[in-house]
Amino acid sequence: MQPHKPDNPNRGLERTRHQLRASGARDEAANSLRSGIHTRGYLPHVKREGASYFVTFRLADSLPKEVLLEYEREKAGRLRRLNDFAKRGETINDSEEEIARDFRRKIERYLDRGAGVCHLRRPDIADLVANAMRHFNESRYLLLEWVVMPNHAHAIVWPMPNHLMSDILKSWKQFTSRRAKKIVGLGEEPFWQTESYDHWIRSDEEKARIARYIRNNPVSAGLCARTEDWRWSSAYRAAK
Repeated sequence: MQPHKPDNPNRGLERTRHQLRASGARDEAANSLRSGIHTRGYLPHVKREGASYFVTFRLADSLPKEVLLEYEREKAGRLRRLNDFAKRGETINDSEEEIARDFRRKIERYLDRGAGVCHLRRPDIADLVANAMRHFNESRYLLLEWVVMPNHAHAIVWPMPNHLMSDILKSWKQFTSRRAKKIVGLGEEPFWQTESYDHWIRSDEEKARIARYIRNNPVSAGLCARTEDWRWSSAYRAAK
């Protein structure tokens, strides 16, 4: 069955397709969850078979809808301005990569304020999430760096052959949600935000930068003095 084509084309998706073609990645793959592009809502998600990914998943109440919409409006405005300059054949000191990075950083800074109930601040729930992330390490994926923060979690993940990044994230969230909701007494309310963030890491330099960010996240958020002091992280495990 062919996917439904919206009346109004998704310009963000078209820009992503162009970027994939320019980089040599397959666009319309047989399975876009493995290599190519798929969408969940508006945001396009790029997949590249054999790649590592920077993933973030957050609690349902950690980022209010109105805050996210404001960030998205700012991002859309910059993209429109960039597109307008390109149509006129003019240059501007901005790029789609910088716009996407700034959008991600704004969200990360907001999350680090500790918005929401922060269920992951509880050691038992943080342990639950950390153990779920580590459970299939080296059998379904390689978990290269990871951290569980009070209201979100980050990781660099390399899916092994025949395992999809989307399935890995789904299994983490479903397993932990069922158990965590029983612990905190949530009923039908969601535990995790439905939309997760996954970013295809394009170079070793980018991977090193993201790894530093993940290791330093608890320190920059004021949760501990040294990276190895944060119990729910790869830095803590490496120091043991």
